Amino acid sequence: MTKNFAKTEYFKNRELSWIDFNGRVLQEARDKMNPLLERVNFLGITQSNVDEFFMVRVASLTKMEAAKVESTDASGMTPQAQIIAINEAEHQAVRQRYSTYNKQLIPALADANIHLLSADQLTDGQAEFIERYFNDEIYPILTPMADDSSRPFPFISNNSLNLGVLLKDEAGNNDYATLRVPTGVVNRLVKLPEAENDFILLEEIIKPFLGRLFTGYTIKKVMAYRLIRDMDLDVAERDASDLLMAVQDQLKERERGHVVRLEIDGKMTDKLCRRLVKKIHVDERAIYEVNGPIDLTFLKKLPSRISGHDDLKYQPFQNYQEPALDKDHDIFAAMRQQDYLMQHPYDTFDSVVNFIHQAATDEQVLAIKMTLYRVSKQSPIIRDLGLAAQRGKQVTVLVEVKARFDEDNNVHWAQQLEKMGCHVIYGLVGLKTHSKIALVIRRDEDGIRRYLHLGTGNYNDSTARFYTDMGLLTCNRDMGMDATTLFNMLSGYSQHQYLHKMHQSPKLIRQFINQKIDEEIAAAQAGNKALIKMKMNSLSDKHIIEKLYEASAAGVKIHLLIRGICCLRTDLPGVSDNIKVHSIVGRFLEHSRIYYFYNNGNEDVYLSSADMMTRNLNRRVELLFPVLQTDLHDRVLRIFDILWRDNVKTRVLHDDQFERVNRRNQDPLDAQQYFVNEAEQKVQALKASEQDKSSSEFQPLTKHPDDLSLDSEE
Repeated sequence: MTKNFAKTEYFKNRELSWIDFNGRVLQEARDKMNPLLERVNFLGITQSNVDEFFMVRVASLTKMEAAKVESTDASGMTPQAQIIAINEAEHQAVRQRYSTYNKQLIPALADANIHLLSADQLTDGQAEFIERYFNDEIYPILTPMADDSSRPFPFISNNSLNLGVLLKDEAGNNDYATLRVPTGVVNRLVKLPEAENDFILLEEIIKPFLGRLFTGYTIKKVMAYRLIRDMDLDVAERDASDLLMAVQDQLKERERGHVVRLEIDGKMTDKLCRRLVKKIHVDERAIYEVNGPIDLTFLKKLPSRISGHDDLKYQPFQNYQEPALDKDHDIFAAMRQQDYLMQHPYDTFDSVVNFIHQAATDEQVLAIKMTLYRVSKQSPIIRDLGLAAQRGKQVTVLVEVKARFDEDNNVHWAQQLEKMGCHVIYGLVGLKTHSKIALVIRRDEDGIRRYLHLGTGNYNDSTARFYTDMGLLTCNRDMGMDATTLFNMLSGYSQHQYLHKMHQSPKLIRQFINQKIDEEIAAAQAGNKALIKMKMNSLSDKHIIEKLYEASAAGVKIHLLIRGICCLRTDLPGVSDNIKVHSIVGRFLEHSRIYYFYNNGNEDVYLSSADMMTRNLNRRVELLFPVLQTDLHDRVLRIFDILWRDNVKTRVLHDDQFERVNRRNQDPLDAQQYFVNEAEQKVQALKASEQDKSSSEFQPLTKHPDDLSLDSEE
């Protein structure tokens, strides 16, 4: 009898699992083993994480609830039930965040002589400074907005910080106004004089001088507030003859999305708050009272504003540059000899930048084809693609203009690339292109050859400094042919075709993963060793989870490294007994994807741009590719093993909750720090090798042999 692995009790709700993940980030803010300013940064990250979560995920559920959708997710929850549970969990999380801020971080910062002050805590000199600052810098750009019968309540934009004001006129009547804090044009975090590291928030400068904006009135109450709107991009692509224009239109429209969250620094019982709630039409369950500054994302900027105190930050390290891939070497010649694997940020992303730059400047290169999902604001890769086009090379770039919250940036770069002479594809109708691939076609002495970079992460030189990703440089013939086939499908009308080595979604990666899991199931049923290892950002696809349950029940051992969402539950008797799940949250954001299958001792290893999420498998163009070269194959396995043995930043899943590792009688192993140390050792070894090489070269003798000391002789 076939066991049913689709029972709702076997699944964790996706959204609640994400909230748990954000809780693991909060744990890093509370962890006194982390440097203080990094803890501050982690707390800021939890805020920006949850803002985006509400703008997209909660907004989507809210629209489903409004449409009276009653269908359930894998865990059996309706959209309404999910919204209720999300807000309940997030209210608790808000209390934890502000407790961390008030009771842990602010006192610890004060102990380090770093202060975030309010107006009543300033010295006389600092008070004079903020008054001048208000008069000279702030007052001219403030615009108070009255709220009365002749002047309706103004539109409040998403994520803006505002002050609600309750006024009393000379006759004793109540009046209301709102004022936007101009954080978009003035730094919210203002450094104060007289002390090296004293700061004040912009709204705290404005509050004491509000009376100057409302002459003739008495200010009875001031309340800071911020609202989050539905910011999910909803392009009707089937009806859009011009995808770029459709995206641009939606970017304008979404600024007026409905409100999904309201944060206030007051009480729900306050008259001012009640009026605000009535005006903006927000559900009471989505109103959050906070005990501290509204919007803690300013904490991400605080460490960079502080003078000194490098001891309170992560120590910088020098990432490793493979000599054959530096800017002074012929990367194409190196790739003809062997493949190269890079593990960022421990291996520098400069190697990827150098690859594209050499392709742009090499006279033998005929064409460059590339996919771009997220790039930095000052991308050297964009610059080099434009340079290549200007030098007469055929340059084709698919820029995914639907990349969430990077739409503006990507539209800008797509238009710039077109101006520089590149052929630009603005994504595909109905699909997001999330694959990371660069194909260079070069005329070598023995004919045309394809050179490839394949990656698990974006071509973003900025995030590559703190995202862990993996990349492969290869000129493998079959993989090069697969890349050509892929780009023909992206730029033309080719349907899905046979690929020699790589696998792509939509749908085909799912089929391949299912096939590989079936092979492990068959091996286990035959009494042979069966093992699956996977590393990914998130695991939420119901059917993949069911397949992993089936494999576990058959006796396949399964090790999963999952940073974020995990809808699978462990410790289910007869279902997930053989599944172990670890999650690492630390200094770097674990972003690489690894898929391993024992395959009767052949140990197949694949890297991918895809997580095991329904959107990645069904609605995105993704790539999964093998690591074929023996030493690189073994290196990927070693990387996974070290990550798996981490006992400092790892949490282990028990049922549906992650718990810290019990390190009793174990030596601590922080995998990310291990890789940092390893990179620095390789850098030092390379320097020593270069020095040895230099010293072995002929040096003119400047001293008589009798004058040389013993040390010099050595």
